[in-house]
Amino acid sequence: MTGIGSPASPLSVGSLAQLTLSLVAIVALIFAISWLLKRFKAALPRGSGDMAVLDQVSIGPRERIALVRVGDQQVLVGIGAGGIVPLAPLANPISLSSGARTPPFAERLRDMMKRPGGSE
Repeated sequence: MTGIGSPASPLSVGSLAQLTLSLVAIVALIFAISWLLKRFKAALPRGSGDMAVLDQVSIGPRERIALVRVGDQQVLVGIGAGGIVPLAPLANPISLSSGARTPPFAERLRDMMKRPGGSE
């Protein structure tokens, strides 16, 4: 009598390989998302209350100059691998043009969301 094949064991080589590959894919996805969040600095809000980063300029791969508002004063600081160094407290506050600029990626994403088929 020819019987129907027995069901595959949950501990077979094929199911263990599939489980392992699935776990590796999930861990890789978690690392990719965390790298993207760090890369685009979207992990935390910029400022709140009496302190905020008003503007910044990148001058190297790991160095930048930032204009920071603390209360009603503004301070120009240098940010690098060695830490944060105050460059100059400003006697006269700098007025920035029309609020914060949105990065090109944010503008493109907003435009794509407004298209038909995108959520509003």
